[in-house]
Amino acid sequence: MSMHRFIDPITLARVKDLPLVAKTVAQGFLHGMHDSTQKGTGVEFSQFRAYEPGDPPARIDWKLFARSDKYFVREAERESDTNVWLLLDASQSMLYASQHTEKATSLTKFEYGRYLLATFAYLAQHQGDAVGLFGLSSNQLDFLPALSGQRHLQKLMLQLARMQSGGVFPQVQTVQAQISKVRSHGLVIVVSDFYQNNGEIIELISQLVNHKTDVIAVQLESNDEIEFSYKGQIQFEDLETHARVLVSAKDAKDRYLEARSQFNQRLSDDLDQLKISLVRANIDQPLDQTVFDFLTARQRVRRVY
Repeated sequence: MSMHRFIDPITLARVKDLPLVAKTVAQGFLHGMHDSTQKGTGVEFSQFRAYEPGDPPARIDWKLFARSDKYFVREAERESDTNVWLLLDASQSMLYASQHTEKATSLTKFEYGRYLLATFAYLAQHQGDAVGLFGLSSNQLDFLPALSGQRHLQKLMLQLARMQSGGVFPQVQTVQAQISKVRSHGLVIVVSDFYQNNGEIIELISQLVNHKTDVIAVQLESNDEIEFSYKGQIQFEDLETHARVLVSAKDAKDRYLEARSQFNQRLSDDLDQLKISLVRANIDQPLDQTVFDFLTARQRVRRVY
């Protein structure tokens, strides 16, 4: 996908101003939207849908095409307000940052996830939707009810900035009260690495799916995991169990890549059975790339439901 890069991960790591980053990235999507019936794209993105044969070419948004290399047509109005719920995995494994990189500074998955959800919150608030927040770990549960308005957005940004990562993903029964607060006609965005051996996160999001609530999963990964570009002897540590293993990178690479492929396929199959769209996001790639990928996945969900 060819598009203008607003802020790359190395810049994000230096800025460390969550509201500023969210506003900067979101403004790129709000640009050129002033002609629509109601301003803003929001996370619902209901002013746009993917181009289909038979749509008048005059309805194509060429500015959005220039940034995304994809055709979208304008919708006259939003169908309804959306309750947007942002779920962030705050377990210890999310503290992983790329090690095998030429960049001096890299973001952890947790930091990248916070910037991503802050951007979605800004977009949703601009559209007038209610936004709620879950931060999920065994150490601490962060919860903010879904409300709209600028003051609530500021509160959400503050809570998101203060959120910390640690422990493991919590058991579902410990968050049942919060799960029950997710209302109908909603959109749930789950950001995680999905490295939970106990399957708790799949069980949790399965309880959120219904015919009035859409769920989109964003799986965070890194160049290290995708390429395994290590050399020589390398020691790996499980961030949650602290178990360590020393391996030869050359000997381990093929087995690792095969195991990773199988893991990702199982995850895709599990989510597909639940009719949950999956977006894979590389934390070493620009944030706006992930937002555009999310937009495309959101359009697919809207066509299914």
